[in-house]
Amino acid sequence: MEQCQAVRKSGGGRRSCSTSSSMIANVRYTECQKNHAASIGGYAVDGCREFMASDTEGTAAALTCAACGCHRNFHRREVETEFACEYT
Repeated sequence: MEQCQAVRKSGGGRRSCSTSSSMIANVRYTECQKNHAASIGGYAVDGCREFMASDTEGTAAALTCAACGCHRNFHRREVETEFACEYT
């Protein structure tokens, strides 16, 4: 019995197995990309490096960053997908 494992970050395409397989996706929000100087025609970000939820999962405050106060959508989304296949 052989086993294969592949890890992919935010990629396109698909990987499939002819036998049993499982997929695990981990989502992480990194640096804030909100342009705070857009109204005056400039570009300035606040330097927040990682999203930290203000409250517990499932509440409205969980979508606001505790470090910079921005909505989670302003933070870069990184998806790490892990596939595990088992060949018999």
